[in-house]
Order: sequence, then C-alpha cells, then structure tokens
Amino acid sequence: MKPLRRFAHAFAVVSLLSAASFTVQAEDILIDAVATEDVVNTKVLAVDLDKRIVTVAGPENSEVPIQVSEQAKALHNLKVGDLVNITVNRSVATVLETDLTKAPGISKEAGVIRATKDNPNPGGEAFRQIKVTSKITKIDLKTHEVTLTPPEGPQKVVKVEDPDLQARMKNLKVGQSVVIVYTDVLTITTRSPS
Repeated sequence: MKPLRRFAHAFAVVSLLSAASFTVQAEDILIDAVATEDVVNTKVLAVDLDKRIVTVAGPENSEVPIQVSEQAKALHNLKVGDLVNITVNRSVATVLETDLTKAPGISKEAGVIRATKDNPNPGGEAFRQIKVTSKITKIDLKTHEVTLTPPEGPQKVVKVEDPDLQARMKNLKVGQSVVIVYTDVLTITTRSPS
C-alpha cells in the first residue's frame, strides 16, 4: 500500500473510532508478536471548513483531499502550509489463553485521544484493536500442526514453522484458546511552518 494511501485510510479510521480499552490477563502466554511503523510527513494545501475537506500534498506534486469527520474539533485552527506528521503503528500478537472455558469469538475496541486545550494545533491519537479467539481442537506434534475452530467458518489447520514454537507445542492442550490481537495506533500532529 502506498504511504499516502495508507495515510488517507488511517486518517479515515480516526473518524470511525469510539472510546474503549483492552487488557491482557496475567495467565495468558504471548506466542508471537510483530510490529510495524509507517510515517508520512506532508503539508496542508487547502482547508474547506464548510465541507470539512482538508487537501494535503501527495507524492509527485499530487493533491489528496481528505474528508474530515465532526470529531476533528480543532479543524478551524488548521491553516494552509501547516505541516502534518502521521505515524501509524500496527501490531499483531498471538496469545495462548489458559482459560479452557472461552468460546471462539471476535471483539473490537477503539478509542480517540484529542490534543489538549493548551495546544491549538489539530491532532491527536486513535487506536483500534480487534481480538479474534479460536479454540484448539487438535494438536499433531509429529506434523507440527494445530487445528483451530475460529468464530466463523470451517476449522483451520495451522502449520507451526518456527522451531522454538514447535518445541513449545507439547505444552498446548485441546480446548485452549488462541487469540490473535490486531492493533492499529494512529498519531497525528500538526504544526505551523517555522
């Protein structure tokens, strides 16, 4: 995905989010985690307050219009020439739950943190987290495969390729849950050019 397309998608995500939080239980075991970060620096080319459209500089001298939701309360402070920094952090964590009573399911949580009153520049931080829980229904130590029952659809067989994880498979139990947690954190800061 191109950086500016990521930026436009991430910016749109901010307008969809609502407040929530997420916790991991102490008895849960982290199996694997991967994190990435994308950074886009751009500048404001136009601001249409009535239509709530902000146009920013794109690649190769292009212009990218972005529809901004009502949640952008400080939009009136944004000016042509302001610099915009967007940082998108994404992570995927796989967790083994030791509670055998959990059923397959999907949960979504989100939140928004706005800039403070003392900071007139628009910006803020938003997060979205999706948690998919699948139940372990079969473990094959010889082929290094685990069969999972997801919340929707047919069972899935997962081949464990990592030698460290293969060695830890003997600790798995049928009935345990594997949870994959997808997290996106979007941070937007703006400032007037110096």
